[in-house]
Amino acid sequence: QVQLVESGGGLVQAGGSLRLSCAASGRTFSNNCMGWFRRPPGKEREFVAAISWSGGSTSYGDSVKGRFTISRDNAKNTVYLQMNSLKPEDTAVYYCAARKSLYGLVVRDYEYDYWGQGTQVTVSS
Repeated sequence: QVQLVESGGGLVQAGGSLRLSCAASGRTFSNNCMGWFRRPPGKEREFVAAISWSGGSTSYGDSVKGRFTISRDNAKNTVYLQMNSLKPEDTAVYYCAARKSLYGLVVRDYEYDYWGQGTQVTVSS
């Protein structure tokens, strides 16, 4: 059974940093695109970042460009999201996602097949 487990969320003051981790089990995703999405309170889920299988290509949502960095360690079957200069509007439940199809770099949530349970990030002003 495939599982994606996020960790690293919490409460942080504006301007602070957090590092989210997403550990995959049940199969390897070393040849698959992985991504992060978030759902702010009362809003729709939105794209945050995606990374190609090798880590050589990345994509970011406009609201996080220059502040967030996605990375991966295929040996650990884990993807990370380093979040710097956090703002109150970054408050959301953050979800890790993995694609079943090989390779590629996708940003639409319907193109991902596996999802984690989410981790809460709260940024206070």
